[in-house]
Amino acid sequence: MRYLLRRLLLVPVPLVFVIAFVFVVLRLTGDPVAIYLGLDATPEQEAVLRAELHLDKPLPVQFGYFLVDLLQGDFGTSIQFKRPAMEIVLERLGSTLQLLSLGLLLAIGLGVLGGVACAVWKDKVPDFVISVLAVVGQSMPSFWLGILLIQLFALDLQWLPTSGQGGWEHMVLPVVTLATFLVPNFILVTRVSVLETMREQFVVTARARGSGPARALWLHILPNALNPVVSLVGLQLGRLMGGAVVTESIFAWPGVGRLMVSAIFQRDVPIVIAAVFIVAVTIVTANLLVDLVQAAIDPRIRLR
Repeated sequence: MRYLLRRLLLVPVPLVFVIAFVFVVLRLTGDPVAIYLGLDATPEQEAVLRAELHLDKPLPVQFGYFLVDLLQGDFGTSIQFKRPAMEIVLERLGSTLQLLSLGLLLAIGLGVLGGVACAVWKDKVPDFVISVLAVVGQSMPSFWLGILLIQLFALDLQWLPTSGQGGWEHMVLPVVTLATFLVPNFILVTRVSVLETMREQFVVTARARGSGPARALWLHILPNALNPVVSLVGLQLGRLMGGAVVTESIFAWPGVGRLMVSAIFQRDVPIVIAAVFIVAVTIVTANLLVDLVQAAIDPRIRLR
């Protein structure tokens, strides 16, 4: 319980830093009054809106009002959609979480299997081939891979649709693009962790007592080698969300990432704030769950 309470007390800290950063950046990029009213507004209209938005007060006071509005769930009204910004972002959140969860599960599955294969056949042909593919995959930008997949499977072979959201066939290319972005890291971390665990004394003892290679791998080595993989999930969540922004833009996937990019170009400040806040909450919550899973499978974390 002490470990859980410590982690819960730390949750608001990154959120406050993210909100402060977004607040400062948005203030530096332009006058919100000019964005809302346009160039044809009269000085009287600007003065009224500036007072309503508390922009006539010092910057720390503005940030205080900004935090109070966020705590009340008021992220403003979207300039494009003329609706509450948070409502629009939450409508898109389900699509993004669907893409992220499937991409992450595929990346973990392929990465763990590839890493185990590399460790079992260390310094042999499978190890060399998988390691080379992992390095190539890590070096390839996700937007380039997405374009290649569209060209091959959507335009040349016409097996899959190019973009949009629909049935399972619409999800294949975005999920593969997003998973390929993460698979190399999971392969390399799993390989190193399995090789280190193979040298542990309890594995040597299990083999000496008659456990076959497959039994030792699945019952003794792999369960004890997965802790670094779980840690990597938490570390990769930020990259995963960044990859989702690019992937959604390429495949016209109606998620939070594509909405955020559109809002930035349209200078739709409330949408940007709400989207960044939701992304930050998602990452912080997922990291909290990862920490709790690690504490559950490794008691030494709780004791420290």
